Amino acid sequence: MKIALIGTRGIPAAYSGFETAVQHLAEQFTERGHEVVVYCRPHMTEKRDAHAGARLVHLPTVKNKYLDTIVHTALSTGHMVTKDRPDVAIYFIAGNAPVVPFARMAGIPSILQIDGMDSERAKWPKAARKMIRQAEHMSAAAATIAVTDSESVADLYEQRFGRRILSIPYGADLPDPGGTAECERLGVQPGRFILFVGRLVPENNAHLLIEAHRLVAPDWPLVIVGDAPYADAYIAELKADASPAVIFPGYVFGDGYAELVHRCGLMCAPTEVGGTHPVIIEAMAAGAPLIVSDHAPNIEVVGDTAATFALAGGAEALAVAMGELLDDPARREALGAKAAERARERFSWSRCADRYLAIAGALVH
Repeated sequence: MKIALIGTRGIPAAYSGFETAVQHLAEQFTERGHEVVVYCRPHMTEKRDAHAGARLVHLPTVKNKYLDTIVHTALSTGHMVTKDRPDVAIYFIAGNAPVVPFARMAGIPSILQIDGMDSERAKWPKAARKMIRQAEHMSAAAATIAVTDSESVADLYEQRFGRRILSIPYGADLPDPGGTAECERLGVQPGRFILFVGRLVPENNAHLLIEAHRLVAPDWPLVIVGDAPYADAYIAELKADASPAVIFPGYVFGDGYAELVHRCGLMCAPTEVGGTHPVIIEAMAAGAPLIVSDHAPNIEVVGDTAATFALAGGAEALAVAMGELLDDPARREALGAKAAERARERFSWSRCADRYLAIAGALVH
C-alpha cells in the first residue's frame, strides 16, 4: 500500500509523542514493503528528502500557536489528494478532525489517531478551547475509522460522545547506547539523578516536579529535558523557580536521550493530559524506576510497575512519593525490572504497526 502520515510536525522526531509514533510507524511500514510519505513542517523539522524509509514532503504553514497545525494539515491534505493519491491516509491529533473528511470526499480512506482530550491543555484560551472541543466531538466520525492509544481515552470518548473508538497501544524501543557522554556533559552521576522528559507546557507539570524536588531537597540533581514553542513565559517561570540543582539542557534526542533514560536513578512523568506517553513506555522498556501521576492513561500503562502520586495532592504528594523512592534503592530496582518486563509483554511497535496495517488493508480492499 501507499500510506500518507499527516497532521504532526514531521520527522525526524524532534518534539512530542506524535512525532515519535510517526517515525516508528514509518520504519515498520517501509520494512514491510509499503510506500510511506510523511508531511512535515519546515520550521519544525530538519529539511531532508527521506527518513525512516519514508519520503518526506515539506509544506509551509502559518507560524502561529493556534493555526500552525490545522493550516499545515489542510495544505497537506490538498497536496495529498491532488498529487500523491495514497491508498490510505493516517491522520494524527483530534484537532485536525475538520480537515479529515476532505480525504474521504476525495476517495482516500482515512484513519484518525486521537490522543486524549487536547482541549484540556492549559495553553488554549477560551475561544481556541471551544473550537478544539467541537473538533473532538466530530473526531470519532470524521475519518473512516478513529483510533486511540489508550483504553482510558476510549472510555472517555464513549462517556462524552457516545461512541467507542478502537485502542491500539504504542510500542517501546529504547536500546542502551552505552557510555556516559551525555551524563558527563550535564555534570551528573549515572544512577544519581532524577529525570523529566517532555514538552515544557503546564499540563506536563514540570513546575510540580521542580517544587517537589525543592521540598525533598535531595542531593540528586533534577534534569529537565525538553522545550516547547509558544511557551516562553512558562519556561522562563520554570527556570526562575528552579534551584541550582535543576538542569535545563533543552531538547535531547537520539543516543543522548536514550543514555539519560538508561542512566537515571529515577524518572518522573507527572502529566495530566493526553493518552499514552511514549516517554513512559520507553522508560519502562529501559528499566528506569518511575513515578507517574494518577492520570488514568498513565495508570493503565504502568499497572503496578511504578510509584504513583495523586495530582490533587500537588507538589506535596509528589514530594512524598519521590522521597520514599529515593530512600528505597531496593524498591527502585524492583520497579525497574517489573516495568521492563511489562513493556516487553505489552508494548511493541511491530504489533502496533501490524494493527494499523490490518485496518488500512481492510479499508483499501
